Amino acid sequence: MGKGTDKLYITHSEWASEDAYSASAGSGVSQSNNNSNAPFKLLPFNFCAISLQPFTHPVCSPEGTIFDITNILPWLKKHGTNPVNGAPLKQGDLIKLTFAKNEDGEMMDPVTFKMFTDNTHMVALKNTGNVFAYDTVERLNIKAKSWRDLVSEEEFGRKDIVTLQDPQNVESRNLSSFKYLKEGTDTATPEQKRERNDPSKNVNTAALGNGAAILKARSKKEQRPDINPDALASNRESISRITSSLSKSSTAATTTTTPTPASATKSALPPPASSRNAHARHTTGLAAASLTSTGLTPHTTADLATLSQETYLLQPRRVKTKGYLSLALSPASLGTLTLELAPEFAPKACYNFLALVKAGYYDNVPFHRNLRNFMIQGGDPTGTGKGGQSIWAPKNFEDEVDGPLKFDRRGVLAMANKGKDTNGSQFFITYRPCPHLQRKHTIFGHALLDDDNSPLSPSSLSSPSSNDTLKNLENIPADEKGRPESQILIKGISILLDPFEVYLKDEEEREGVEEAKRREAAAG
Repeated sequence: MGKGTDKLYITHSEWASEDAYSASAGSGVSQSNNNSNAPFKLLPFNFCAISLQPFTHPVCSPEGTIFDITNILPWLKKHGTNPVNGAPLKQGDLIKLTFAKNEDGEMMDPVTFKMFTDNTHMVALKNTGNVFAYDTVERLNIKAKSWRDLVSEEEFGRKDIVTLQDPQNVESRNLSSFKYLKEGTDTATPEQKRERNDPSKNVNTAALGNGAAILKARSKKEQRPDINPDALASNRESISRITSSLSKSSTAATTTTTPTPASATKSALPPPASSRNAHARHTTGLAAASLTSTGLTPHTTADLATLSQETYLLQPRRVKTKGYLSLALSPASLGTLTLELAPEFAPKACYNFLALVKAGYYDNVPFHRNLRNFMIQGGDPTGTGKGGQSIWAPKNFEDEVDGPLKFDRRGVLAMANKGKDTNGSQFFITYRPCPHLQRKHTIFGHALLDDDNSPLSPSSLSSPSSNDTLKNLENIPADEKGRPESQILIKGISILLDPFEVYLKDEEEREGVEEAKRREAAAG
């Protein structure tokens, strides 16, 4: 197929020759390619168009060119033009952008939660600065004729839509067409120039051993003495002031993390004190995923996955301290139930129950089902037995049936469900042993009775015994469907001891002691 050869393909040198021929471009392919002075290079969507580095404080021009504000402001003060096309540009013309991010810090569409890539058609709204995928705006705004921001609910018009990236028009991000690159204009700020000339910034000091200290001392000695720190501070203050003035929405930060529905109602907890325990036994899976998918950034290392705050705490047998709560009933003559939680064997159920209690979810919620010699059930705000959600709503959480807890006594506290792994907010307390419920419902505690050996035994409290309260509840008559004839309300639930807070406090103290020992060892 080649020139005078038996090869069934055309080599690169044959394509590049002067008499090369292409079925789509015709003859003279190499000559037509030589018309461009520079090869085609595409600017990634998350890069500043002037520094050619990932941006941290993104703004854009009215044409949709994205800059980092710390890089574009010095350019505008000096030139007053758009460095990409040379058109006049003022500070007031810049639009502050707000990118939504997921838990991994990846930019995404705040409505569909799809990740942004170099092939995503992205647009921003002038009046709010929120960034969306064009498909989202087209489907939910343009076609629906609903001209309100999908995040802030502010009104906008078609002229307020600014295209940041269009995969069908890549010329706007073609580096070879950038005016300042063609002219060779230096865009570095004085601070960036000093950093480039600093040897300690351009050398891998970790591989130098003792030479790193010598290099650092020499760089300090050779540092220019005429740098005015007051001027640098004033420059930073002016940049900060202009950044805040550019904000046209109520969003405080340039980039925000949009919670997914599964995490929007989670209670905030401090991160694990011990960072060495915050790693999973499995890897992130990014190496395998990037090998089989061209849409992911290539990863060549099998890094261990980092556990989230919640996942770290909710590992079985991690939190072994028992929790205690006091459940007040209405009418008050029924008494009070003292509940003991077992997070060691049912951490998710206990965590969910405590979080709902803190949110006041169970306040004035009725017990909608009361069956004599069986159990009493509540936790549904609707009072119908068909409602109630967990803190991970709209998702339910899975059963936790592995462990020594059994339905072998009176007063067992367990989760009600509609089948396997459908736990929400409803719970029930048994009046007798119910072995037929074993491994069908999650047991996460029990009501403290007179014969329980516990630091919070009812005998040590001024409130009536939970045993007496259970008797009072069981004696309330119910109709044929099990609904109590007289209303029974959860007046409120007080947390006497939160096991998760105790665990985090102990971890923090333990880490502080270890850190003090390490400092003493280093000082000695």
